[in-house]
Amino acid sequence: MTLPRPHRTDLSIAAVGLVGGLVLWWFGLHTQLDRPFTQRWATLVPLVVMAGCEAVRRTAPRAALTVGTLAIVADQFTYGSLATVLMFTDVVYAAVVYGSAAHARRVPYTTGLVTVGVTIGFLVWWQNAYALLVGVITGMISFLPAITGAIVRNHREAADAARLRAEQTALLAEMDRAQAVVAERARMARELHDMVANHLSAIAIHSTAALSLDEPATTRRALTVIRENSVAGLAEMRRLIGLLRDSGGEPEPGAVPSLDALDSLLARARANGSAGGLEFVLEDSRPPGGSLPAPVELAAYRIVQESLTNAVKHAAPGTVRVRIGRSGGVLTVAVDSPYGQRPGPGAPGTGSGLVGMRERTELLGGEFRAAASGSVWQVRAVLPADERVGNA
Repeated sequence: MTLPRPHRTDLSIAAVGLVGGLVLWWFGLHTQLDRPFTQRWATLVPLVVMAGCEAVRRTAPRAALTVGTLAIVADQFTYGSLATVLMFTDVVYAAVVYGSAAHARRVPYTTGLVTVGVTIGFLVWWQNAYALLVGVITGMISFLPAITGAIVRNHREAADAARLRAEQTALLAEMDRAQAVVAERARMARELHDMVANHLSAIAIHSTAALSLDEPATTRRALTVIRENSVAGLAEMRRLIGLLRDSGGEPEPGAVPSLDALDSLLARARANGSAGGLEFVLEDSRPPGGSLPAPVELAAYRIVQESLTNAVKHAAPGTVRVRIGRSGGVLTVAVDSPYGQRPGPGAPGTGSGLVGMRERTELLGGEFRAAASGSVWQVRAVLPADERVGNA
């Protein structure tokens, strides 16, 4: 069995108490007269035992209180020492502060009952007011230190609980911050991909065509398209970089792309996809005058934009059909493009566009699907179109 190692502070308290008791004993300063044990050395026994209890007041508070109680009782049969009494009050205090929770709850009740019992017992025995004084002294050396220890322990537990809540709050705040950073990075990645991929894909296709065909007219048309897409791509990049640098601005720029710009979007797609034999048709069946929340407008625009970009990169010759409809508080976006082998140059893809479209739809609580159906590649997005989306 390994004995608990005393704390350095407890050893210092025990040493001070023992030295103080020896000084009082040397000068014959006692607390009582006419006791059963009249030998002067008998006073040292409870003093030394109590000093030992002080040494383990923190590491073994329950054992220290038990032995200390026996020592203080034994001290009543000797001339007594004030140092023994003071060290006992500290042992009671330490038993409440450093003991187990159950033990800390029992000590104040036990010392209170002992105080009441001693007072009543001496009243019955002596039948005078001195019994009340004995009761007060008993309470001062037992019940009062226990109550003080309980107050200190409660304050410490409350401080620990407050510190734990503060740490948990800080942890939750850090988690929220990390999630916000991840969400913002994902939003930036979607915006960058949707704004630039269309232009870079057209540049890649037309530059390949210009290199593979030795026709001045074709090369000139390809270079014209390359220049237009380069200028547009640079403008979009400047717009995004300006948005990122403007930390005090709005989360979206003033001119947010909307479905009203679909005509110009399809015109650009026709210019980019004409070399691949693609035609583009827009069917907008939305009722006139209905406004959509800005997040829904932006998501629908980006879905159409990415679908057209994919068609220019991968679709077989034919007609690309874009359909926009709104009914029952729902906006439907559908893009059908020819699916199959395409002649001429193509552009590589990574699948990031499909991931971005799906994320945009799911963030608004909508549904997204993209799959081949026979010779047609179908993109379907169903977005909520009520005003609550804009306020969310």
